[in-house]
Order: sequence, then structure tokens, then C-alpha cells
Amino acid sequence: MTADSNGHLLVVEDEPKVATFIKKGLQTQGYTIEVALTGEEGKFLFGAKAFDLVVLDVNLPDISGLEVAEYIRQQDRRMPILMLTALDTTADKLLGFEAGADDYLAKPFDFLELVARIKALLRRSGPGPEPDRILRVADLELNLDERVARRGGHTIDLTAREYALLEYLMRNAGRVVSRVDIAEQVWDIGFDTGTNVIDVYVSYLRAKIDRDFPTKLIHTLIGMGYVLKEK
Repeated sequence: MTADSNGHLLVVEDEPKVATFIKKGLQTQGYTIEVALTGEEGKFLFGAKAFDLVVLDVNLPDISGLEVAEYIRQQDRRMPILMLTALDTTADKLLGFEAGADDYLAKPFDFLELVARIKALLRRSGPGPEPDRILRVADLELNLDERVARRGGHTIDLTAREYALLEYLMRNAGRVVSRVDIAEQVWDIGFDTGTNVIDVYVSYLRAKIDRDFPTKLIHTLIGMGYVLKEK
């Protein structure tokens, strides 16, 4: 981020009025904004310039925003992606997160909520003290520099959202974390905890972390939440 800007943001939105509204509003908040009206233009701008965060619509006229998210995630595993869409079912959210989105805001949205989500994502992705670059629980380890999980020496392929969930569980190893804790800390503010997205992702993570190993590390405490620990 430059000294005269709170961040350089790429907005990929095909509706000109919505794009202009977002751009002008975020500029008043001190952000530098670039707008792309198509997915291909968004991919081009992302490859040509340095950004701190991407606001990405799902329904674009040429290619899907999901494809753009996947492209961005291939180029930069740490880039915060906030996905905007009129599609708001649990299945739609899962598709967005699987494509690499970090947060999900349904249209129509409140502008102040958009700003709050952006600030939360930038705060989470910003530099900070990191005393231990490898987290370990039993034979499971998470390399924070490589952003790679390994168990028993075997690399485990994780999506961006699965990685974030595992990191949170490992940082809180031995402590029970509730669904609300996970919603606030992994999905950031305002996530709709009425859906079963969190439970679905814990199941995804269990299948990758525990299924092929005799010792199970992710445990459910009925009515309380989840805990990652050795029994």
C-alpha cells in the first residue's frame, strides 16, 4: 500500500452503474480503484499491476467470475478476493470458496458492509509478527511460508478456504472453537452462520486430514464446536 492510499483495489464488475458506485464510494474511503468490466479485462489488469485486494462479481459477460478467481489464486495464493453475486445459496457460496474466494457478499449489499469486509480482509492479509512459521500437532504440520499442509510426511492438497480453516484450528489446538468463532475468524465478519457451510468445510477438511490416518485429529463436541487435538 502506498502512503497516499489505503490500498490498491481491483473491482471486476460488468454493470457500469454498480462499478461506478463501488469505485466512487471506495475512493471516498481512501482506496485507489481500478475497474474491469469483463473477466478477461480483470485477468489482464491483475497480471499487469499490483493490487492489495480484488472485488469480483460472479456473473460476468465473457467468463465466469469463478474462473477469474481461480486464475488469481493460481497467480497469488495470498491475494484477498471478495466475491459479489446475486446468487446466495449455500451451494453458490461453496463454489465461490472452492474457486479461491476469501469472503462472499450477496447483492444487493450495504456499502458500509462492503467497506467493513474489505477492511477485515486487508487487515487479515497484512504483515504481522509471526513467531513460528510451522505449526505442528502430532504428525500434522502446516508450513506458513509455503502455505502447505503435510501429515506423516505426505503433502495434503487444500483449497484456500480449507487452508484458512486448518490454520485457525491448529493455532487453537486443544481449544474448543464454536461455529461462531470460525465464522468470525475464518470467514470474517457478517458471515451467515445460519447456513451449513462451516460444517461442510469441516467435513472436507476431515476427509483430507483424518480419513487415511488411524489417529483422528479433528473432533466434534456436540453443541459446542470443534477441536483439533490428539486423543
